[in-house]
Amino acid sequence: MRRLRLTLEYDGSAYRGFQRQRGQPTVQETLERALAQVTQEDLRVVAAGRTDSGVHALGQVVHLDTESALDLATLRRALNAVLPEDIAVREVQEAEAGFHARFSARLRKYRYRILNAPVRSPLNRRLTAQVAQSLDVAAMQRAADQLVGDHDFASFGGRMWEGGSSRRVVYSLDVRRAGDEVIVDIAANAYLSRMVRSIVGCLISVGLGELSADDVGRILAARDRGAVRRLAPPQGLCLMEVVYTDTQLVRSKG
Repeated sequence: MRRLRLTLEYDGSAYRGFQRQRGQPTVQETLERALAQVTQEDLRVVAAGRTDSGVHALGQVVHLDTESALDLATLRRALNAVLPEDIAVREVQEAEAGFHARFSARLRKYRYRILNAPVRSPLNRRLTAQVAQSLDVAAMQRAADQLVGDHDFASFGGRMWEGGSSRRVVYSLDVRRAGDEVIVDIAANAYLSRMVRSIVGCLISVGLGELSADDVGRILAARDRGAVRRLAPPQGLCLMEVVYTDTQLVRSKG
C-alpha cells in the first residue's frame, strides 16, 4: 500500500461540487470512477478543499492509498485518458509519511474573477461573474484590509458543526483591476463553507457604494450569518494553490 498525492485542475461548471453526493455529478465521484478503471481498485480520495457547486480549481490536491504498482507517469497518463475533458490530473507524486491532503495543508489560495463591464463575455461566462456597474477598487481594498488577520468569520460562513470553531486566519486579501476584470485574491489557513463567496459579495457591495469599508468591519464583528446579504456567484471562484511546506508558506505570504 502506498499513499499518492494528486494535483487536479477542473472546470466545475458541470459538477455539484467536489464531494460525493448521492445522485449528483461530482468531481470526487468522477475521479474515483477513473481510478477504479485504471487500477481495478475501489479507491477513495481525500481533498484539500471541498469546492462548492460550479467552483473551479487549478491546484486542488487529493491523496489516496493504493496497491497499484503503476509508475507515476503511467498513472497520470492513464487517468487523463479516461477522465472527461473538464478534469485533468496535472501531477502525481509519492506522498511523504503522514501526508494528508486536508489536515497537512498550511494555506489555501483562491482567486475570484469579476467581469466589470456592461456587456457580458460569452467566452468567459464559466470563469467570471459579471458586474455591469463600475466598481471602486480602492474602496474594496480598504474593506478587504479589515478582514486580514485572525478573526471569527461566523458572519461569512455556513453553519458550523456542534463545537466547531469559526475562527480562521486570512493572511492576505488583495483586490486589483486587470483590464475589464476585477481580481480578488485571498490566502487563508482554511475557510468556512461559502466564506470566500460571502467575502467577495461584501466587497462587491462596497465597490458599488452600497456598503462602506467600516460596514464590513461591523459585519465581521457581528458574527451573524444574516448580516451578509450578497453571495457572489460560484463561477468566478477558483482554488489556485494549496501550500504544505514552511518554504511554500513564506513564499505565498510574501
